[in-house]
Amino acid sequence: MTAAALATLAVRYLLVMLFFPFSAADKMFNFDGAVAQARQIAPNTIAVVLIMAGVATEILMPLGILTGIADRAAAFVMAGYCMVTALLWKQFWKPGDFWRAGDSKARDLFWDFLKNFSLAGGFLMLVVGAHGTIGTFLADPFASSHPYSQEGAP
Repeated sequence: MTAAALATLAVRYLLVMLFFPFSAADKMFNFDGAVAQARQIAPNTIAVVLIMAGVATEILMPLGILTGIADRAAAFVMAGYCMVTALLWKQFWKPGDFWRAGDSKARDLFWDFLKNFSLAGGFLMLVVGAHGTIGTFLADPFASSHPYSQEGAP
């Protein structure tokens, strides 16, 4: 593997490392706690399905991004996943203490909310590529971006 390919792999891993293995493992090893958190927005049976879907997403999509197999589609799913989880679980507008001096639950949630949307932006950069467009992705969403190819290398 070339130095450029290793750098590409490292950058991609930095983007997905929050999910694979850490968040996925946390959900698996603390399944009951994850389901309890999901019950904030859904009944028990649906909460279990949501957590199982989350674990699958947090394992399979990063693997696609890291291997380059349908990496743009995987990045698109991860961007949506980040935005949806921000909207469902990082609702900074609800606690009502955003502007209070000192500790604030709302501000803590706000930074997590922004982190999720920033990650979504990084994933969307993988979707369209450095010089691509959303049209390129829509024309063949399951195609690989061939992140480790020698094409264009000096």
